[in-house]
Amino acid sequence: MTASPTPTIPASTTQALHTEPSPWGFTALGIVRILLGFTFLWAFLDKLFGLGFSTPAERAWLNGGSPTSGFLGGSIEAGNPFAGFWTFWLSLNPFTDALFMLGLLGIGVALLLGIGMRIAAVSGTAMYLLMYLAAFPMTTNPLYDDHVIMAAVLIAMAGLAAGDHVGLGRRWRRLVRGNSFLI
Repeated sequence: MTASPTPTIPASTTQALHTEPSPWGFTALGIVRILLGFTFLWAFLDKLFGLGFSTPAERAWLNGGSPTSGFLGGSIEAGNPFAGFWTFWLSLNPFTDALFMLGLLGIGVALLLGIGMRIAAVSGTAMYLLMYLAAFPMTTNPLYDDHVIMAAVLIAMAGLAAGDHVGLGRRWRRLVRGNSFLI
């Protein structure tokens, strides 16, 4: 028996099969990271000052409002299956408010600058998934909503070093070398 010859694949076909990531793709990833960072930072600013978008001025945190009680309270009233969990967290106010606001600020700044992407991705994913659970029962899709998609995007960004693109990720990595959890 003779071995059959290995077929030759034209170079144009192998180039199509093994394309390298495009620089513009990583630039787009960096821009999406910045947009997500601004989403977190905007939520922080709106809840802090009551800029009139999601939070009216009279319900601003600086005016004595609670950034968490409206959303979580609405979840409890809507028959959320996790109502007991949300009631527990509301019972811990003002601690819950401070934790939520610090999370919004920290995640937003980290994503905007492209630093601490691992911590930002994990904490942002946790926040998105908690908001997803607080949104039950779902009204438009019985399985998931945009919070789950954004959580997946954050994890992908950490895995693709999105902070290195249109951000300070490379400089940050040199600054914190040896502390990989801070990258």
